[in-house]
Amino acid sequence: MISKMILTRPFPRFLFFTGLLLLAAACSSGQPAQDPSAPITTQAAPPAPGITAAPVETHEPVLTESPAAIPTATGTNPAAPTRTISETGGTVETLPPATPPFDPASWQELPIVPEVSPRVREIYQRGLELGNNPLSFSKIGDCGSTPAWFLGDFDRGPQYYRLGEFTYLEEVIQAFQGSWDRTSLAAKSGFNASSVLTALWADRSQCEANETPLACEYRVHRPTFAFIMLGTNDVWHPDRFEPQMREIIEFSIEQGVIPILSTKADNVEGDGSINATIARLAYEYEIPLWNFWRAVQHLPDGGLQEDGAHLTWAGNRFDDPEAMKKAWPVRNLTALQVLDAVWRSAAAP
Repeated sequence: MISKMILTRPFPRFLFFTGLLLLAAACSSGQPAQDPSAPITTQAAPPAPGITAAPVETHEPVLTESPAAIPTATGTNPAAPTRTISETGGTVETLPPATPPFDPASWQELPIVPEVSPRVREIYQRGLELGNNPLSFSKIGDCGSTPAWFLGDFDRGPQYYRLGEFTYLEEVIQAFQGSWDRTSLAAKSGFNASSVLTALWADRSQCEANETPLACEYRVHRPTFAFIMLGTNDVWHPDRFEPQMREIIEFSIEQGVIPILSTKADNVEGDGSINATIARLAYEYEIPLWNFWRAVQHLPDGGLQEDGAHLTWAGNRFDDPEAMKKAWPVRNLTALQVLDAVWRSAAAP
């Protein structure tokens, strides 16, 4: 079983030295000097009380290009088998006509906010059966997944953000209170796919013996959704990235957690292959892909600082054209849009 393997994986020596190098190059060294936790002076409208899951609605993701140019397909696998009930009461799988394999070059054209596949609802129902919190999510990644930069403002109150035209997102903000500003046990400076699967990097004050950061986070927080934001720190061992991502995805699904895979803004590997792998895995497993790379392509320098890896910063003022030229508010806005879309589709009656 994957769950047993992920809890007891031995720690290879080479990963120890690799991890030390990654942690030495802490993300904070590349982040701008502004305080990401400073409040925004203009207060947004007060939140609506009593939020519950709502019917699925469609909202355009943030982009400067024409809405007509935004793809509407997700990259879900159309070749998945369909299940029907036979006359004798048994279940029969019928394979549809063969379809071409995923085109690695197509990931750049995939939408920022995915259309959600039926597979996601299956994972959601499994999570409910296992006792997961349907209004809880986790963040899996490096320092860019910590609440000072990523989504934390939405637990701190409306004085820390302005939604502008995206007021519909107040509902998902209120629904997931408690997850936005939570520090994940599987998100830390220097983390890569190997780190979240290695017990050495787990917080021993909260995690069990030989428990990995990923398994510990899911056990402690009991999320139903998880943003999986990895790849930048995997450039040194790209050959290990795909099998480790498969393990993360399969363990998440086994635990009833819907993995939301994110492409990254950078291209530190030089050929875009890591993003292509992320997109292909989302296609294969029929899970949501948040194509964050595409969301920042219209920004100055693709939303990247001079080092080509860290994102440009501004506060979460979605009604401020100057702020929206920076990658961090775009990242937070599109993450809200993705969680809103996946949540509504998964929880729809």
